Amino acid sequence: MGLLLIDTVNEVFSEKGKLYPTFKDEFDRIGTFENLKRLLTGARQHKLPVFFAPMSYTEHDYTTWKHLSGIHREMFDNREFAAGSWNADFHPELSPIDGEVVITPHKNIDVLANTDLGVQLRQHNVEYIAIAGMIGTHCVESTARSCMELGYHVTTFTDATAALGGRAAYDAMVQRYPTISHATLSVDEYLSAVGAALKN
Repeated sequence: MGLLLIDTVNEVFSEKGKLYPTFKDEFDRIGTFENLKRLLTGARQHKLPVFFAPMSYTEHDYTTWKHLSGIHREMFDNREFAAGSWNADFHPELSPIDGEVVITPHKNIDVLANTDLGVQLRQHNVEYIAIAGMIGTHCVESTARSCMELGYHVTTFTDATAALGGRAAYDAMVQRYPTISHATLSVDEYLSAVGAALKN
């Protein structure tokens, strides 16, 4: 078993981050930030391998990419997730500690397709992967789909992410998650299930 946290960086989770205002209301409604902290603490208590997947772009990326999707155009125009900046740093309360794995920064939505995540999961003998973080309708969902397609057992969360598009997008996302993952749980349900599995 392992836990993947996507984009737990200042850009998204700190009040001065460029994307924080976009998600603040949903974070407050869902309890996303506090739930992620509890999830990370629980994973560490259970001694699960934890993988952190940050996003970052260089000035070269911003100025040379030929085909930009809508979300890339928005990020590039606003210079979001700038490599080496405070914005691209992990949020202090959602940061890796010694022994935890930082995946190479991803530049597209699917973390598995564009980084060393697959190698790292294999090296740590992870078959059951739980995926949380941001954005629930983009990176989390795309990565969950890819992991499922490659035969990993995937858990997604109802309360450790948020959707781009507010409550309506969140409701639709939570309805999709069970079709692309093997379990869709709250943080409490997941940590309880992990604890029970480790006792057996």
